Amino acid sequence: MAKITDDTKEQVRAAADMVEIVSAHTDLKRAGGGRYMGLCPFHEERSPSFSVNNNDKLYHCFGCGVGGDIFDFVMSIENVDFPTALEQLADRYGVELKREDEDPRAAQRRQEMARMTELMDRAGAFYSNFFQTADEAGKAREYLAGRGLGDEILTQFGVGYAPSAWDTLLVRSQRAGFKVNELERAGLAQKGRNGGYYDRFRERITFPIRDARGRAVGFGARAMRDEQGAKYINTAENALFHKSEILYGIDRARPSMAKADRAILVEGYTDVIALHQAGLTEAAGIMGTALTKPQVAQLSAIVNTVVLALDADAAGQKAMLRAQEVAAGRQIRILVAAMPEGVDPAEMVIEEGGAERFRALVEEAVDLAEFQIDLILAGVDMNSPRDRDRGLAEAAPVLAKVSPGATRQELTRRVGERLQIDSSVVLDRVGVEEKQAALAVPDRPAGSIGGSQEPPPLGMPVEARSEASGMSSATPRPTVLSKRERSERWLLAMCVAKPEEGREWLAKLDTRHLSSPLIERTVAWLKDNLDDPAQGLDPEDRELQKMIAALVARADPDLVGTGSIQRNYMELDLAALEDEIAAAAREGDSARRAELGRQRSQLVDRLRRATGEPDA
Repeated sequence: MAKITDDTKEQVRAAADMVEIVSAHTDLKRAGGGRYMGLCPFHEERSPSFSVNNNDKLYHCFGCGVGGDIFDFVMSIENVDFPTALEQLADRYGVELKREDEDPRAAQRRQEMARMTELMDRAGAFYSNFFQTADEAGKAREYLAGRGLGDEILTQFGVGYAPSAWDTLLVRSQRAGFKVNELERAGLAQKGRNGGYYDRFRERITFPIRDARGRAVGFGARAMRDEQGAKYINTAENALFHKSEILYGIDRARPSMAKADRAILVEGYTDVIALHQAGLTEAAGIMGTALTKPQVAQLSAIVNTVVLALDADAAGQKAMLRAQEVAAGRQIRILVAAMPEGVDPAEMVIEEGGAERFRALVEEAVDLAEFQIDLILAGVDMNSPRDRDRGLAEAAPVLAKVSPGATRQELTRRVGERLQIDSSVVLDRVGVEEKQAALAVPDRPAGSIGGSQEPPPLGMPVEARSEASGMSSATPRPTVLSKRERSERWLLAMCVAKPEEGREWLAKLDTRHLSSPLIERTVAWLKDNLDDPAQGLDPEDRELQKMIAALVARADPDLVGTGSIQRNYMELDLAALEDEIAAAAREGDSARRAELGRQRSQLVDRLRRATGEPDA
């Protein structure tokens, strides 16, 4: 895809409202001079340390050190890459994205896709308005109210109603300038036996299905009468809509998933909506019972843990067992929440105390292997030795896939006790399964086509897991900065706030004071660009852009007191001396170690006097 122009990026930056974007994730209070403060949305804290500069569209957290510009914030909070963040903001604030030297055929395809997306959005808005205002939709409103779903949450999810007339949407869309073949390609109209066209969705509750960027790509639709055929129908597969690649509600759930490092998966549209209404906003729907590899790939780029809360019927159980297959090769932990038979999440959470019971089920979710073993054992006829052998035959392959350790030991003990078989027999059977599995996988040289790669280690930063899973990269979760890192950033931010004074101290900094190559590059940039550090940066160097943006967001002349820059420089000088003392000790250079120790003592005394501390 052709690169978006730099002018377009600046137009998006200028049009976007930083406070509006951030306020959706944390409460902000004005601090004066275009600055706002609030609790950091990236780490738990009790006192506000998250600063937003609305004039320059920058943010910075004094606690965990995250910071950057408005694009960085969207990338971090939504867990998306830069192009996606740019396009989201452009869509939100009505900025046309212009690309450099775009191939005409690619431009045409992109315009066709944009046209389909616009058509889907218009259809969703029409259905939603009809649901809220039309008398015909009264029964649909009553049905959803009876399921405990309030007007506010239904509006947030864009729930609508397709009228019963044959061509209402078709006619309205044509009047708006869309062609019949466009509606057919988008899956909103279909051809009848006599050659005419009619609306695909009629007399049904509609649920807009959106991709991770919040763009409508299709609809799910629930019938209001038994005579209408299938209870639920979806948009037919097309260039925009691929059901197996989408999770319902992912656009609303993604930030909560990333923050909780957990996704809760349910089956139906109303299940997702009900859970969000109950505050479980990391929930998304698989729109049926089949969890797919593209869905798992999408989740593995966001979270380490997935909790399946599917119906306890045969189809739900089968889906949970199949999840183990589709997740193979990905470092993602799959747990199962034991739902009561005959009750779905939407039904549970509307009961008194139901939301708390559902939360408890999620917190008590068990590993998929444990769920599978319990399911196998529950189906064994203990009066039949043959059936007990069948139970062992089914349980052994499951145990063989569990890594050696306490979990496998406990499950092995459970199988032996339940089937009344000695544990040594169970272990022998598991060993046979392991050998057969090893023989079934042919050896391949590393890097050969079709060879499996080493999975990324659990706990790998999100952006690295994203690369490993083939998904777009995203921003890692923040970590608390060290004292030295905080001193570095405070010093540089103060230099930006008061450049005349800051130049003197920047000139004194060298590599011995600095903790990372990024900070070294930042200092080098500031030495030459201190008057306006945010201008002229390489747009491709997102790492340096983020650091400079964080420093500018933090730079406040009112916070730079007399001697503040000097004290921070002295702290960095002290850290550098301690590094040199440690190096001298490793090299056995006692003379140099003693000299550096004297310098350190002198610097500690000066620093104590500068900070007003009493002598020891």
